Amino acid sequence: MIVCYTIFEKLRMVGAFGGFSVKIGLDVGSTTMKCVVLDDQLNVLHTDYRRHYSQIPQTGVAMLSSLLPLLDGKQVYLAVSGSAGMGLSQNLKLPFVQEVYATRLAVNQFLPSSDVVIELGGEDAKILFLGTHMEVRMNGTCAGGTGSFIDQMASLLSVDQAELDQLAMQAKQSYSIASRCGVFAKSDVQPLLNQGADKADISLSILQSVVNQTIAGLAQGRPITGQVVYLGGPLTFLSSLRKAFDSTLGLEGICPTNSLFYVAMGSALMANEQSFELRNLIYSLEHYEVEKAFTSIPPLFEGTDAYETFKTRHAKARLVKADPAHYHGTAFLGVDAGSTTVKACVIDDQGRLLHSRYQANNGNPVQAVKEFLSSFLTTYPNIELVKSCSTGYGEHLIKNAFNFEYSLVETMAHYTSACAFLPDVDFIIDIGGQDIKCFKIVDGVIDDIFLNEACSSGCGSFLQTFSNALGYSPQEAAELAVKAQNPVDLGSRCTVFMNSSVKQAQKDGASVADIFAGLAISVVKNALYKVIRSTDPSMLGKHIVVQGGTFLNDAVLRSFEVELGCEVIRIDEAGLMGAYGCALFAKTQHQRFVQEKTALSLAELQTFSHRTKTIHCKGCTNNCLLTVNTFDGERKLISGNKCDRIVSPQTFVNNPETLNIYAFKQQYLDRLSVGTNERGRIGLPLQLNFYEQMPFWQAFFTSLGFEVVMSPPSTRQTYLDGQSTIPSDTICYPAKLMHGHIMHLLNAKVDAIFYPCSSYNIDEEKGDNHFNCPVVAYYPEVLKHNMPMLQDSNIPFISDYLSLDNPRFLSKRLHQVLQPFFPVGKDEVKRAVKLAYQALKDYQMEVRNQALSIIEHARFKHWPIMVLCGRPYHVDSEVNHGIDQLLLQCQCAVLSEDSTAYLMPKEKRSVLNQWTYHARMYDAARYVTTQKDMQLIQLVSFGCGLDAVTSDEIRDILHATDKIYTQIKIDEIANLGAVKIRIRSLLSALKEADAP
Repeated sequence: MIVCYTIFEKLRMVGAFGGFSVKIGLDVGSTTMKCVVLDDQLNVLHTDYRRHYSQIPQTGVAMLSSLLPLLDGKQVYLAVSGSAGMGLSQNLKLPFVQEVYATRLAVNQFLPSSDVVIELGGEDAKILFLGTHMEVRMNGTCAGGTGSFIDQMASLLSVDQAELDQLAMQAKQSYSIASRCGVFAKSDVQPLLNQGADKADISLSILQSVVNQTIAGLAQGRPITGQVVYLGGPLTFLSSLRKAFDSTLGLEGICPTNSLFYVAMGSALMANEQSFELRNLIYSLEHYEVEKAFTSIPPLFEGTDAYETFKTRHAKARLVKADPAHYHGTAFLGVDAGSTTVKACVIDDQGRLLHSRYQANNGNPVQAVKEFLSSFLTTYPNIELVKSCSTGYGEHLIKNAFNFEYSLVETMAHYTSACAFLPDVDFIIDIGGQDIKCFKIVDGVIDDIFLNEACSSGCGSFLQTFSNALGYSPQEAAELAVKAQNPVDLGSRCTVFMNSSVKQAQKDGASVADIFAGLAISVVKNALYKVIRSTDPSMLGKHIVVQGGTFLNDAVLRSFEVELGCEVIRIDEAGLMGAYGCALFAKTQHQRFVQEKTALSLAELQTFSHRTKTIHCKGCTNNCLLTVNTFDGERKLISGNKCDRIVSPQTFVNNPETLNIYAFKQQYLDRLSVGTNERGRIGLPLQLNFYEQMPFWQAFFTSLGFEVVMSPPSTRQTYLDGQSTIPSDTICYPAKLMHGHIMHLLNAKVDAIFYPCSSYNIDEEKGDNHFNCPVVAYYPEVLKHNMPMLQDSNIPFISDYLSLDNPRFLSKRLHQVLQPFFPVGKDEVKRAVKLAYQALKDYQMEVRNQALSIIEHARFKHWPIMVLCGRPYHVDSEVNHGIDQLLLQCQCAVLSEDSTAYLMPKEKRSVLNQWTYHARMYDAARYVTTQKDMQLIQLVSFGCGLDAVTSDEIRDILHATDKIYTQIKIDEIANLGAVKIRIRSLLSALKEADAP
């Protein structure tokens, strides 16, 4: 709470309030309430800032009561503003001022020379472009990149906002972190913590992500220039955040006095409609009531008896346990280093649970495991841990830190534990802190795997975030939820979208219990309908096992059974199943194979040390930022690498093009000649459809005597260079990168940039039509109207409409398009077009022939073959983030959709098949179903609406046979931790299926 009484107390001493009117402005925000008192000269007499924790009337009473000693019995003018102030205004009939207007009014009054206002609040963010024609850019219902996002990230690092700010000042570098919402960012931050990255570097990365979100998501291509004003809590309290904005924008903004209170000040400026007596206002707030106005659903239990029956039934599913104090002999350890917690299980040689622990990792899983091991070995000296195994996000970190004998991908760990308890299990679902894992089991073998994407909505952290925000522990929240009589229907939205729904439900009279019950139900709906994407939950299976700490919440478990319409099995130690599966795996391996014990002893633990540093790898052009973990004895674990050249030379493939069609394509484009500068220098952006058509346009322009200046392969800097001109945050990442490619060509001072609109692709006779997707077809129009430098530059941007589907018409059209800029003849254009088609055909034949060579090479090495199925521009290493190289590390050969689709004849599809890229993917999937050693992984860009259709169709094609459908969503975030788990899960399932 911040209270300023300097002028206020002075006025009280002289009794000055009797001589002029007082204006009060209340700003009721999403998380805080601000109060400002102005005199008739517009001097700020008093400010008050408090978090309201959704107790808005009570907070208002406290704020106004502090003014009573001076204003009791006097008439005051008051107006309300803020995102949560409308309801208060309507119910109490108080004047309301829209918050954007209030901000503009205050800035014009107190900072009249301002050009742009950037304001970040608890759950809202806005940019005001001032001037004659004011424009406002605001976030929607998503609270990504706001104060609540920073709060969540600080909590993840186990610091408060002030400590986060101090840490950021000490940072040496930053990582790429999503700020669309807190749950996306957790998926980026948690692996960094588990890899041992410095908290200072992560702190700066979090704040930089807020800057990127604001500029890309709100400015949406409009330049931020002139005098910039920073308002709102995050920008007031976090100097490192202001510094990050200044650095990115290339200017020095100002954070004025009372920067927290500008909305309240604007409200006070408008408080002149009617006067109130302060005590009457306080009375109205004290008796403020809201009638129930929310949509509810039936309670989870009809009564206490139903709940008791439910508990009794689930209490029967228990692990067999033994007393460690009376056990002497060998034992096996399993550790699950999860996203937010560390779980450990010790079992005896009969599989009985001797000891376990479930605790938060506090951002340091190594320390948590060390403390567990030291405590266990000291307490139970008669138990010998002969073998140990790790799994989870920190699988490799824990294995290397403590020299465990084994590690196991977490999907297989959960499968192992479920089979041990229920051998005929046919469906397993595990909901953890940040991930959801589901397995369909057929004839004792994993038949399909479902994993959530980068977003961790609907997971344990989702519920924890809300319970903490409302002042309850997760356990208390669960106890309230099962007793709720009117659960709120909240749907299945993600955490930050849900914030506004929860707050609205509170304003509409929902109890905390009703909200917690609604949240539990939303978790289940998210798992069933967004992760598993089930159309009929009853078809999941007859023997269903649920796992993960989230299912220890009885409200979630009951919701799951209600939604499925059947009973499921929850083992009493549901949160330990990953660790228990690891321990069982260690026991089995010990019994099957002879291997020396390597895990650290108690004596070695006493001298254990762990330190981390980050370095940039110089082994190749990837220039990966590596995290080097060094343990006692100079044992090391290096993470963050996209290839194995330096980190693991023994597994590095020296000639990747022999097993990776993506590498072959990249090398082919690198070898294209630039031509001679007889007519000029033409710029071609290497992105979107040009990634495939570059051989065509290179041959066309070089044959006409142009020097071709191709923009270099994409990097993170390419994105940042064009970030300020991107008009939509939801467009796919390849389209965002195109802005940076255009910037590079402008900086290269080419004579013209050629990037035409193209509705049609070449007709490959695969589908019902041959359209390009709307983004590929028309993105030149977006660039032309959202990049001021294209309009201001003397460099022509040739973006006319033409298509490659009609060679005869294309020659005429290209002559028309180029003639205004370059004197080219019709005949030479016609010859150039003919050469260009031949160059494209040669490229396609080279790709197909290389694919056949890769298949032959892979089969000789007995490697599985993965068709990395996407769009031509997914070959870009910055777009796919090195997933093709990751597959090579996992000893998988890599093909692409276009290198295999031609092998299948045209076939009618169940969906409208009018997109060239889609038709290729369908036929590539069909081809995979005919090859025993092939699997398909579909790459999908976030923001691609059309892929909602393709993913379902490809899934159906694969599921018609015994193939497993795997989808990986990609955007600007480069952390591959979750992707690697997904790929290893697929490979483990295949290995299990092939086992005798």
